[in-house]
Amino acid sequence: MEGNLEQAADQPIFAAELTPYRSLGRKGYRILFAVTGTVCFLHAIFFMATGAWPIGLFLGLDFLLLYGAFWLNYRSARAREEVTVSRTSLSIRKFTPAGRMTEHTFKTLWARFFVQRHEEFGITSMMVSGEGRGTEVGSFLNPDDRESFAKALTGALATAKQRI
Repeated sequence: MEGNLEQAADQPIFAAELTPYRSLGRKGYRILFAVTGTVCFLHAIFFMATGAWPIGLFLGLDFLLLYGAFWLNYRSARAREEVTVSRTSLSIRKFTPAGRMTEHTFKTLWARFFVQRHEEFGITSMMVSGEGRGTEVGSFLNPDDRESFAKALTGALATAKQRI
C-alpha cells in the first residue's frame, strides 16, 4: 500500500520538453543551399573563365563559410531541456548539443520559480531555485514561448503544492 502512495506521488503533474526555435526547416535549408550553391558555382565559373580566378575561389570560400554557420546553428538546436513536476519533485534535465545531460532536482515544496521581466521585451530570464541551489531554465526560448512556459510551470507548481 505504501509503495502505491509513493508511486502516485511521483506521477508527473507537468512535463515539458523545451527546444530552441529555428525558423528555417530542413526543406528550406536544402532549397537555400541548392540556390546559393548554384549561384556561387555559376558565378565562379564565369569569373574563372574571364581570368579573374581569385574571385571564383572567394565565392567558394563564401559558400563554405555560409554552410559552416548553418551547420553550427543546427548543431546548437540539438540542445534541449526536459522539465517535470510531480508532487514530490521538480526535475530539470539539460542536454547539450553534444548529448551530455545535467540533471537538477528540487523538492517541490521548496522549489521557487523566479521570472525577470523587462517592460519592452517581456521575460528576460527564468530561474528555479531551492535548497540553496538554482538553475536557469529556458534561456534559449523566444519571448512568446517564455511567457507560455512561465505560466504553465507556475500553475504546475501551485497545483503540486496544493496536493501536498
